[in-house]
Amino acid sequence: MKAKSMIRVGAWGTGITALCCFTPLLVVGLGIAGLSALTVYLDAVLLPLLAMFVVCTLWGLLRLRQAAQRKQLDGKPSGESVGSPHS
Repeated sequence: MKAKSMIRVGAWGTGITALCCFTPLLVVGLGIAGLSALTVYLDAVLLPLLAMFVVCTLWGLLRLRQAAQRKQLDGKPSGESVGSPHS
């Protein structure tokens, strides 16, 4: 998966999971659907899911940053070095 796609998936997943985690949206939805017995398991599912999406976002940001650094280093002329005495 590309870094930008990973960031996009992680950000959307984090937002939706946080919305379900911190608001009674999912509890009301399950109650309307007649599945209110499942609300006991919401914390066991939503908190690890939230952590997974946050890690996915951070991983994508790290990969994007590394790619940018690699691109910046590849863009320098081959005869030039950082600690060159001619600079």
